[in-house]
Amino acid sequence: MKNNFNKYIVLLAGLAVSIMLYSLKTDSEVVPDADNAGLKLLDGFGALKVAETAAKARHLVVTPQGDIYVKLARPNKEGKSILVFHEAPNGKAELKTSFGNYGGTEVYLKNGYLYASSNTEVFRYKVNDKNEVISPDQPEKLITGLKAGRQHETKSFTLDNDGNIYVNIGAWFNSCQEKDRGLHSPGIPGCPILDSMGGVWQFKADKLNQTYGDGVRYATGLRNMVGMDWNQEVNQLFVMQHGRDNLNSSWPELYTSKQSAELPAECLYALKKGDNAGWPYMYYDQLQHKKIQAPEYGGDGKKEADTKFIDPAAAYPGHMAPNALLFYTGNQFPAKYKNGAFIAFHGSWNRAPEPQAGYFVVFQPFKNGKPDGNWEVFADGFSGSPEKTAAGRADHRPCGLAQGADGSLYVTDDSKGTIYRIIYTKKQ
Repeated sequence: MKNNFNKYIVLLAGLAVSIMLYSLKTDSEVVPDADNAGLKLLDGFGALKVAETAAKARHLVVTPQGDIYVKLARPNKEGKSILVFHEAPNGKAELKTSFGNYGGTEVYLKNGYLYASSNTEVFRYKVNDKNEVISPDQPEKLITGLKAGRQHETKSFTLDNDGNIYVNIGAWFNSCQEKDRGLHSPGIPGCPILDSMGGVWQFKADKLNQTYGDGVRYATGLRNMVGMDWNQEVNQLFVMQHGRDNLNSSWPELYTSKQSAELPAECLYALKKGDNAGWPYMYYDQLQHKKIQAPEYGGDGKKEADTKFIDPAAAYPGHMAPNALLFYTGNQFPAKYKNGAFIAFHGSWNRAPEPQAGYFVVFQPFKNGKPDGNWEVFADGFSGSPEKTAAGRADHRPCGLAQGADGSLYVTDDSKGTIYRIIYTKKQ
């Protein structure tokens, strides 16, 4: 009996060693490209190109089984808008399947469903125990009838842990003017579109065919938020707002072209139900560190806004277009990254006469659920060169972020459609 027990223990130990060695072998097969996929990274990190979608790849999600769901801004030449890639042990991926016939930005996996959005609706698909969509041609329609215009039309969203989904409904105005972006055009009194746009709406994640009447305007005064994530550490919604434009071209007597290139900040907001971030009545000036009343509503570049509007959790340089927000919960990267935020800046188009900026992924340290310390550029070089960045002619533009099961960071590019994977290569 004792000998059999000892043999059993030896067999278990051998099996454990085999599993560990297999795991190490699998991890070791994922190595950076020789040129780090053309990216400039912090010391200790490497990158590889996982796949090429040849389309405008927006947000993405990575399953524990190695499948990558990628949402396209519009259907590809085959008429499909959700691509599914499967990774080989070396980290490179091949197209597995595709489905969906609607453009959009968001894709999200939670509690047995894959969620995806068009610019006016949100859908869900049941997945099996391998996180594969069961009926790709039969999505369930969760939310319908959301407003969309010629700008800020994408419907990003995220989910909490209590069965709710939070949807960005961006405003189709720059600053709610009578003539959008017009010279000296005043703001529309009361900005009536705020009843259905310019904020975050909360819906149920399991109720079909919801419309505005089924939802709750969770937070308002937010121009457009492509990057959203639920902070698991503090159980709270965080969003990245795209700040307004055209300070100089609409109000040249109040703002120089340089001020207009730098202002206002792109802001990170920590939201609670009922919050008002102040758009279009104010903007956040990251140089003065103040909330400033918008010129369309009586501001002069110095007059401070009403204190009822919430302060941002953090502020970043203007016009860099934050298109993804991800709280890092993995263990692959060094400890300082745990529960901090990665932000993908899509890059500016309107910082002239200053150089254009962005086209990179930054890291914002957090402590106890709040930004703590200065942000830093984590991954750069997407544009191809400093000259291409300055001119706004980027080869690649970061758009989506996802965390792999092993703690890798994935980044999409919606210019040429590349999918990148960033790994930590130093032993900790």
